[in-house]
Amino acid sequence: MPVLRGAVTLSRFRVEPAKEAPSDVKRWLTRGLKSHAFEPIDRRSEEERAVGFVELENEESSEFSAGRLYYGEYALFAFRIDTIKVPAAALKAELAKWASAFEKENGRPPSRGEKTQSRGEIRQMLRNRATPRTSTVDVSWNLKTQQVQIWSASRKVVDEITVALEGGLNVKFFGMTPAAMAQQAGIDESALGPTAALIGMDLPATAADEVAHGEA
Repeated sequence: MPVLRGAVTLSRFRVEPAKEAPSDVKRWLTRGLKSHAFEPIDRRSEEERAVGFVELENEESSEFSAGRLYYGEYALFAFRIDTIKVPAAALKAELAKWASAFEKENGRPPSRGEKTQSRGEIRQMLRNRATPRTSTVDVSWNLKTQQVQIWSASRKVVDEITVALEGGLNVKFFGMTPAAMAQQAGIDESALGPTAALIGMDLPATAADEVAHGEA
């Protein structure tokens, strides 16, 4: 759980309400998280992925009680991602085993239609047996400064989380990258380039020559 262990890979955002600010921020946030709470994959469906918000310290719960969601001026929660896939090799092996047994029992190989039907049944059987792969992404929300930190290096996942929060809470997320903050402050993008001092252009010629020839 990176938010409690101090990992450094994160994305920072400033949050603004799309309309007027809520009168009860905690109730508003809890309701928004519950509207996008995690729900397990329906194994009878074709979906291979399920996402949603869960409690930070219990990925099986999305109750978001005050004692488990709020820590001082922070709201701490997680975004859970479950994926379930049937390995192609396993499906192929099971289908070959079935085809062999079918031919032995019926004295002929299965038809294309019979094979297609069996493939679907075998895939469902393997899907029912498979254990979903679960991962979580920690999120911290400072309710005083309205700054959000998402502890993930995946741009796709970060975007997915911000879209879910924007939709559930009717807010707008603004990235707190140096470029975005400079743009907000009205600083020209050209002023963000490296300075001469940063790239070493202010080194004396003799010193630069010595470094270039490995004599320093």
